[in-house]
Amino acid sequence: MTVTEAGGALAAGTATPVSAVRAARELSLRRGEFDLAVHLGLIGAEPSVCGARPRIRREEIGRLRALPGFPESLRDQVRTAGTAEGATLLGVSIPRFTGLARVGCVSPVAFCLNRYRTVVWLYLVDELLAFAAREPHLVAGKSPVGMRTMLETGTDRRARNWRSRRVDRLLNRTDDPWARAALQATALDPVQLAEVVDDPYERAHLARMVPESAFGRPGSVAGREAMARLVLADDPDEILWRRVNLTLELGQARETRTAPRPGYDPALLSLQAAPVPARPLPEAMARDVPVPVGLGVASRCRGRVSRSPTTQLGAGRGLLGRIGLRRPGRGAR
Repeated sequence: MTVTEAGGALAAGTATPVSAVRAARELSLRRGEFDLAVHLGLIGAEPSVCGARPRIRREEIGRLRALPGFPESLRDQVRTAGTAEGATLLGVSIPRFTGLARVGCVSPVAFCLNRYRTVVWLYLVDELLAFAAREPHLVAGKSPVGMRTMLETGTDRRARNWRSRRVDRLLNRTDDPWARAALQATALDPVQLAEVVDDPYERAHLARMVPESAFGRPGSVAGREAMARLVLADDPDEILWRRVNLTLELGQARETRTAPRPGYDPALLSLQAAPVPARPLPEAMARDVPVPVGLGVASRCRGRVSRSPTTQLGAGRGLLGRIGLRRPGRGAR
């Protein structure tokens, strides 16, 4: 290697990461495509701090640009389809495709608003094709009894599955216990959150720790209103699942460091214990909903649990008290 080449390699290795806007431009991706690629882990991003947008290293941009077929090969991996296009890809009617999505056979990865401000769910094309190859009997055959029952009772898991897969991917990108607790808290409304986290300083800290890209950044008023509705858990068992996971993540966070308060010293917080990763808590453990065989719905939604759930569940006022379902000092009947 020549001196010039060595100097160039050293400069590339120590170059300051570029902004998301610049990285998207150099990768020939639209903003939505770039955000989705980062969310799916196709683009390695620097860990975000306190809600800042992720930044991309020059080495990562160079790696992606050197891939065969760039940029089309990268775009194909983030190609999405709405309901009508998805039905065409699977060779089924729109009502049939909608039914498959409502029971969780296919899960949306994003959404947009149409001209009527109605939510349009978007699905990864690669996932739709993989599902058609894996479950041809569900695509073309007669719907199972369990699936028909779920549809007749009004089951619709599209928003729920979108929330779960998005939060789960973000949880996989951070080991910071306060950031993990903040992600669990995003699915709870203010009343639910206050019942689980009664300390206002902790709630304020959780609000600051949520990554800006946790649920996207719709610019229009209608988009923000739709986002505000969709991010919140709306089913009793999903709410319970999020409350339990928030309680466990919050326990880990408190053991690691305390939430900032007026007059706190950040230098002291940095000397405390390093964050400890948590383990997943399957959603199926927090609910009792029948799922038709072969649909694979429950496996799409996972929460998080600490490494020592037995110790935590038995400590203090108990798990039900800690998530606000049983008040302190009130014994079980």
